[in-house]
This record gives sequence, C-alpha cells and structure tokens, in this order.
Amino acid sequence: MMSVLEYANDIGKNVDLVLKKCAELGIPLSDKDDMLDEEHIITLDNVFSSEEEVVEEEMIDDEEIEEIISKVNIKVDDTIKKQKLKKKSETSKGDIANRKKQMYKHKEKLISNKAEQDDNVIIYNKDMTLNDLANSLSVEGVELVKKLVGLGVMIGLNDPISFEDASILVMDYKKELKKGETQDEANFENLEIIDDESDLLPRPPVVTIMGHVDHGKTTLLDTIRKANVVSGEAGGITQHIGAYQASYNGKKITFIDTPGHAAFTEMRARGASVTDIVIIIVAADDGVMPQTKEAIDHAKAANVPIIVAINKIDKPTADPDRIMHDMAANGLTPDEWGGDTLFVKISATTGKGIDDLLENILLIAEMQELKANPNRYALGSVIEAKLDKSMGPVVTLLIQNGTLRIGDPIVAGTTFGKVRTLKNDNNEEIVEALPSTPVSITGLNELPSAGDKFMAFEGEKQARLIAETRKVKAKEKSNVSKEALTLDDLFSKIQEGIKEINIVLKTDVKGTEEAVKNSLEKVEVEGVRVNIIRSGTGTITESDIVLANASNAIIIGFNVRPNSTTVEVAKEYGVEIRLYNVIYKAIEELEAAMKGMLDPEYVEKVLGQAEVRKLFKFSKTGTIAGCYITSGLIKNNAKARIIRDGVVVYDGNINSIQREKNSVKEIKSGFECGITIENYNDIKEQDIIEAYEMVEVKK
Repeated sequence: MMSVLEYANDIGKNVDLVLKKCAELGIPLSDKDDMLDEEHIITLDNVFSSEEEVVEEEMIDDEEIEEIISKVNIKVDDTIKKQKLKKKSETSKGDIANRKKQMYKHKEKLISNKAEQDDNVIIYNKDMTLNDLANSLSVEGVELVKKLVGLGVMIGLNDPISFEDASILVMDYKKELKKGETQDEANFENLEIIDDESDLLPRPPVVTIMGHVDHGKTTLLDTIRKANVVSGEAGGITQHIGAYQASYNGKKITFIDTPGHAAFTEMRARGASVTDIVIIIVAADDGVMPQTKEAIDHAKAANVPIIVAINKIDKPTADPDRIMHDMAANGLTPDEWGGDTLFVKISATTGKGIDDLLENILLIAEMQELKANPNRYALGSVIEAKLDKSMGPVVTLLIQNGTLRIGDPIVAGTTFGKVRTLKNDNNEEIVEALPSTPVSITGLNELPSAGDKFMAFEGEKQARLIAETRKVKAKEKSNVSKEALTLDDLFSKIQEGIKEINIVLKTDVKGTEEAVKNSLEKVEVEGVRVNIIRSGTGTITESDIVLANASNAIIIGFNVRPNSTTVEVAKEYGVEIRLYNVIYKAIEELEAAMKGMLDPEYVEKVLGQAEVRKLFKFSKTGTIAGCYITSGLIKNNAKARIIRDGVVVYDGNINSIQREKNSVKEIKSGFECGITIENYNDIKEQDIIEAYEMVEVKK
C-alpha cells in the first residue's frame, strides 16, 4: 500500500490529477494522504499507461541556437543557424507506456500453464482405491481383482492400491498412470508441462559463480559486465544473491553471483538449484579452501557442467599447476589431463582469459541445447526478496520458462499479486521479460522466500485462489514432519524410481574416511548405487545438514557425534543422521534398507502378570486357566510367556480372556478371569502368565 502523494511522485503525475482519476474510477479517496491498496494501484497504472503521451515541440529562437552552439564549440554555417532545434518532452515513461500498449495487444497469445489432458492418462491420487481405479478405466472392479490375484497381490475393491500396482494394471489397458500432483496447477513445482517442439526457442544459459570468499567471484562478474558491483558491497564481499545478464558475441549469458563465505552455504545451495553451468573460481595464489570444497559438493549435487576458473594468475605467487592438482584430488580432473572438467586461467582484474571463459560457457550451452517456450505464462524461481519502505515487497525473479509481463497475476510460494513494476538488472523499466532473464518486480502482497517457485496466471482471481490453497497446504505441511530420505523408507523410494542414494559421510580420521567411503561406494542393489556427495573428517556441521537437505541425502557419521545445535538444525530440516562405529554394521544396514529388509528396532514392554489358581478343561475350547491378575493388566491377543518355577516353558499369544462368562479385551490388577493360551494347554496351577508387547523405538 502507498499514499496518493507517494503514488503521484512515483509515476511523475500531479496529485490533483491522480485524485481526479480516482473519482472517475469510483475509488473512494479524496486526500493526498489517503492510502491506495494494491488493486487500486494496478487499476491506476493501467489507466495512466494506456493514455496517449503527447509529444510537445517547442521552438527555440536564433539567439538561443547561437548560445547552444557557442557552448559546445561547433562551427556551423548559416543554413544550420536557420534550422529550428526541437526538444521533446517525451520521456522514458512515455516510451514505457507505448511498449505497454503494444504488449497488451499480444496478451491473449500466451499459453496458460496447465497439464496436457490426455485420454490415455489415468491420474493417481493419494488414497486411491481399487474401485476408483476401475472407474477411471471404465472396467469392472472384479476384473482388476483377478489381475492382481494373478500377480500375487490380495486387496479388496475398497482397499487403497499402491502406485506401483496401479501402474502395472493400467499398462494392460494401454494407459499411462501419472500422479495427481503433476496435474495440479496449485502444486506448480511438480506440474508436468509439455511444450510443443516447434514452440521452443534457444534461451541464454544460467551460470552460477561459486567459490571461496575473496577469490574474485564478484570482481570477475564486474569485469564481464563492465560495471562496478564490488564497490557497492559491504567490505567488498557479496552479501546477497545477485542475478545479472551480460552479452558476448551477440549472445546473452545470465549470471548468478552467490556469496562465498561459509555463513551463506544455504544461499549457495539455492543458487546451484537453478543453474545450467557452474563456475568454481579459485585464487591461484591461495588454493583450494573449505568453501571451495563446499562449492564443489553443491555443484556436483546439482549435476550440472562445471568450469574451474583459476583466478589471479597475474600475481607473482600464482601457482596454477598446484590448483589443478588440488582440484583433481577433489574429483575435478582438468580436461587437458584427460578429465572432463574445463579449466580456464584468468585474471579478473586485467581481463586476461575472460574471452576464453565466455567462449567455453557458450560452447557448453550450445551442447546442452538449452531451450524454452516464450509464448506461455512465466515460470521460474525467486532469487531474493526484500521489503522496501516505499515500494513494499521487492522480489528478484529468474524466469526459467515463458514470458513475464507487467500486469501479469503471479503466485510466488504462498504469496500473490499483479506485477506492478518490472525492471531488469540495470534497474531499467521493461514491459516484458523472456526466459533466463533476471528481473526485479513489485506488486506481491507479502514477501516470498528465496528459493520459492513462481508462476504467472491469466486471471487475478485464479492466482489469489491458488495462493490461498498453497498457503493452507504449507500450513498443513508445517504441522507434520518433513518427508526426507531415511533408511526406513529407502526401499519404497527405490520402488518409486530413484537410482542413487546420496550420502554425506563424516569420520574421525582420514584413513577411516577412505575405508568407509570405498566400502559404501561398492554397495549396489538392483541397479541402485550409493553416491557420496561429500566426505570429510571432523564433527557433523550445519553445513553438512544444509547440503544433505538440498540433495535429499542421509548423513552417516563414523566415530563422530554432532553437537546439540546441529541436531536441532537436522530436526528442523528433516535430515536423518546415522551414527556408527563398526564399518560392517553401516554396510549391512544400508544394504538391508535398499532391499526393504531393514529390521525396525523393538523393545519389550511387560504389560502385567497373572497367577494360575485353577484349571478348567473343555473338549472344544481346551484348558482355561482361572487366574488372578497380580500386577499391571492382561490384554487379549497380547504376547504371553508361561513361567514355571522361574523358567519360561512356553512363549505364545493370549487367545481369549473371559470375565464372568463374558469375553473382554483386557483386565486389570486385582481381578479374576479365565485365560486361554493359543496352541498351548499344558498349563499348571501356580504358573505365572506374563503378558507383554514389542514396542518400536523411534530412531
């Protein structure tokens, strides 16, 4: 929200004119200090934008011409003197208005982001029953029951069916099964959008620059953009994620500049998640540092091409060969040594090697055949968001597909609004932005979180409804534990199709690290392998938790323990930490989990004891033990052991409990009852019946 005066100043209009327009539009405001809400602002923007900008021409007399000429020291003849200079009052705002009008004319041409409807696709929703599936296939439920019996699966029509079993069934009818979330536009992170090949056009690559603090990341970007970015940063260190665009040989490249120091590891992880190529910058006079190793881990986890830029080669102490050896030791072997990682030697301050770096970026991008569809509503990611006192939420977006325009209703995370202003990385107002373009927008009702996905919609009502739906879902999700990868659910995840198990490994010493790492990497079950995305020595840190969360990994600690703060962070992120001190135990548990054979941990809980005081034998029911409950309680169907003279003579289950000729579920201490033991009649007087149950221990 903003006042009428603030709005008038923002658009360069007279306050009285704005109030007059408000009256014409039925907006109940009469004073310059009255507040405009978002809908009023958008309405006024559209009205003022659509009005014709009048170009005024003013004639300048001959004396003024001579005065202008004398100031700029230009020699002219009489014919030039006689010409009348014209100055136009047309401003960039007028140009923006004209461009807006042109853009609005083509607004209807954009494609809505909806999953393609296909008669051959069956949508699988949570808790789908066999009967639901039969209705979707237009077949009799009994027919599906018979098919499942043939597969060895016994479920009823009203029982829920797994996605895997349903997939097998629909194949028999030449159909395809897809999960409902891929068709739900309210869950647009997973929305399955298929573009026509003819609609796809090449898009600029998105490049993330990563590395240790003060190794020259921002200076490199500064040189590429030929703009002074570093001077605007506190202490010359990047304090936020910046997204910028540069041109080289007529082709655009989008850069994401991530912070390099350890405190911003999580922001670096977000940067890697939206990138096509990663540049890891290493100072030739310094070497591979802790944040350099973290950058390597994040880049590998993002599974994108990596270019190593060896910076500061102009310094006397520079040793590029040592850097290449150290990077090779960390899994990035130079291409000139037969590896698959490009290494480029540069100087970010002098510009040496920059052309070579940019050429390699464009070469890799060409090989990747990066394409997007500019003719649909925009989708992408939130890079950063901040609250401005006068403008409200200001959000930096990276458009990954489609075109974003002024006036488009969008949803970002759980927030929504109309794009009121749209600016590029040079802070210039634009009316639309194409794929791979970083932009700054205003108009959202709240601040989204960095890393949130966004999507534009055709109507504001639709955007509002979807944002409210997402907010409800987010609240529900926050009330339950996060669904993260654990050993206990590893088998089900493998059944869903994952082919790699990501592991973060921390050990006490280097020798143990190599031994455990080699052993884990040899584990492979039915084509699913273990991928160690980071290994190291020392305690488990918050940085390990952040990486595991970004990569959906499990943390394995060997002879190390996390501190209490790290444990709390792991709980917050839902990351599982497994601790071991015997190598084979870790290997056995991992293999068992991958095979779906991991035994849960149970402890015995004694419920109560009963003393047998009299026996009643019947031909049909067998022996009934007349008992007195001496402690606790006895439950029907609980496990029970028969203890005779301190020795367990039988271990089985309680079959039934009777109290005064009535069957009961349980009976407490101080009461008498009759008890029968399943498959056991050799009960003696004075025997002790001890009831117990096995309780699963939460790990």
